[in-house]
Amino acid sequence: MDAEKFAKSWIESWNSHDLNDIMSHYSDDLEITTPMIKLAGGIESGSLSGKENVAAYWSKALSKFPDLKFELIDVTSGVNSVALYYKSIMDKKAIEVMFFNEEGLVNKMIAHYTDL
Repeated sequence: MDAEKFAKSWIESWNSHDLNDIMSHYSDDLEITTPMIKLAGGIESGSLSGKENVAAYWSKALSKFPDLKFELIDVTSGVNSVALYYKSIMDKKAIEVMFFNEEGLVNKMIAHYTDL
């Protein structure tokens, strides 16, 4: 896995606002945990499971933030994982840790943000 190549592709997908392109990075059994789910989605646990559920949430989020643009700051890699450090929405900085399955798709993601 080329972490830099993945990061560039992931950022470009998000900045394109093309949900199909965004979702191409993720597996069907995707699990995500992010404070944005609690903040923007009103889901107290901050977690969602399943690619369809996540896609529906992200579709709403993209509508709420039509000027969304991520700026990559740094990339780190681990065992079957990457962590992307980037400038996110509302001028927040984020660290997103993504874990990959055998097919090279993200099946788990955990995000952290500067003060929300």
